[in-house]
Amino acid sequence: MTMTYGSLVGHWATLHSLIVMVGLSIYVTTSHTLHLRRHPSAAIAWVVALVLLPYVTLPLYLVFGIRKVKGYQKSAKKYESTSQTSNSDALKDRVQELAAIMALPAASNYHQLNIHEDGAQALQSLRNMIDGAKRSIDLCTFIFARDGLGDEIAQSLKRRAREGIQVRLMVDGVGAYLGGRTDFKSLSAEGVQVILFVPPLRSSLRGRTNLRNHRKMVITDNEWLWCGGRNLSTDYFKADDSIASESQPWVDLSFDLHGALAMQAQQQFEQDWVFAKQGTVVEPDPPVSPELSTGPAIGQLIASGPDQIDDTLFTILVSCFFISRKRISLVTPYFVPNPMMLMSLTLAARRGVMVDLLMPKKSNHFLADLARHRALRELTAAGARVWFLPYMIHAKAVVVDDELALVGTANLDERSLFLNYELMVSFYEPAEVKRFVQWIERQKYPAVLYRPQPLSFWREIREGLLLWLAFQL
Repeated sequence: MTMTYGSLVGHWATLHSLIVMVGLSIYVTTSHTLHLRRHPSAAIAWVVALVLLPYVTLPLYLVFGIRKVKGYQKSAKKYESTSQTSNSDALKDRVQELAAIMALPAASNYHQLNIHEDGAQALQSLRNMIDGAKRSIDLCTFIFARDGLGDEIAQSLKRRAREGIQVRLMVDGVGAYLGGRTDFKSLSAEGVQVILFVPPLRSSLRGRTNLRNHRKMVITDNEWLWCGGRNLSTDYFKADDSIASESQPWVDLSFDLHGALAMQAQQQFEQDWVFAKQGTVVEPDPPVSPELSTGPAIGQLIASGPDQIDDTLFTILVSCFFISRKRISLVTPYFVPNPMMLMSLTLAARRGVMVDLLMPKKSNHFLADLARHRALRELTAAGARVWFLPYMIHAKAVVVDDELALVGTANLDERSLFLNYELMVSFYEPAEVKRFVQWIERQKYPAVLYRPQPLSFWREIREGLLLWLAFQL
C-alpha cells in the first residue's frame, strides 16, 4: 500500500511535533531542576531553535546547553562587619558582605604586591617564581601556546620536574588547541602532571563542553600567586632579547603577591584540578588559618563560573555600579554587557559618577566589536566616556570610587560573566587601589574618545541580530 504525498507530509509533521515536544520538555526540565538562570536572548534563541530545527538543536543543547555545574551546596554565613558602625557605607564592607552571602572566601592578608608595568616585567616575575619554587608549581591557563614564550615555560617546567619539584599544569580543553597544540606528551614524560580541562572530544561531562576555564594563575609553594589576563603566549608579553616577536604585543595586566591570599588561590586550583580529573565538584578546604593570615593589606578572591551557585562577579559588579558615588574606571578588550549591567552603568553616569571605559578600537574578536556599539551609544548618551586605543589591550580591571579594584581574568561580556570559569582579585587597600588607577591612567595617553556614528536602519538590524548571540561572544 503506497502512501500519498499528503499522508507523508502528515506523518512528517507529527514526527516533527513529537521531537519538538521532547526537546522543549528536556529544555524546561533541565532549566528548572538545575536552576539554570538564562539571559532572555539565550532562552529565546534555544526555544526558537528547538521549534524550527529540533534535530540539530537538541544534540547541541545536550552538549552545550548546561550553564551551571551541580555540586556541593556551600552554606553562606552571616557577615560580621569589622567596621565600628553596624551599617557601614564603606564600599569594601558592602562587597565583603555580599561575598559572604554568596559563600566566597573571606578577605585575606597578602603582602609584596607587584603590579607588572608591562609584559617584560610580568615574564621576569613568572620566571623568578618558577625558578625559585622549592616544593610545588601549579599552573592554570586558558592558552599554552607553541611559540617562543610557551616553549620557554615548557622547558622550565620540565627542568623543575626533573629536579624533584611537584609540577602540575592545567590547560583549558579548547584553549589547548588555540595556541598551536603544545606537546603535552613530552611534558608528561619529564614528570609534569598535565590535565586538560573538559576537552570537547573526550570529556564525559556531557552538557558542559561550552563552559571554558578562563582562569590564569600560577601558585608556587602554596604561598606565591601570579595572576592576571595574560595567557602563556608571546602575544601577551612584551618581546625581549630571548623571545622573538613578529607582531605588536598586546597590552595586558597581571600581578603577583605573597601570603594567605595565595593560599586561597591554591585551594581554588585544587578544586579545579579535581573537577578536571574526576568530573566532580568537591567541598573546598577550610578557610586559611588566621595565624597564617599575616600581612599589611587585605584582598579577596572572587571566583565566578559554573562551579558557583550564584553569578558572583556579575552580582558584585552590578551592586558596586549601583552604589558608586564618584568614579568607575573599566578596562576590557570586549564590552558586550547584559541589560542589567548596562543599566547600572548608565544610571551611574546620569547620577554624575565619572564613568570611563578603556578598550581597543579593534580587538581580535570581530563579532564582539560589532555587537558592542549599541551599548557604547547608550553609555555615551548617559555621559560616560569611552576611550579607544589604537592597539589591542587585553587587560581586565574595574575600579570603583578609588576604594575597590577588581583585577584578574574576566572580560565585561556575557561569556565571561555567565559561562566561563573566571578568577578576579578584589583589592581594598587605598594605596594599592591607587596604583591600579595610575596604571589605567597611563594606558589612556594614546587613546581617543569614541564618537558614535549615525545609525542606519540596516546597521541597527544587524546589531540586534548579533545581540541574540551576545551570551556566546
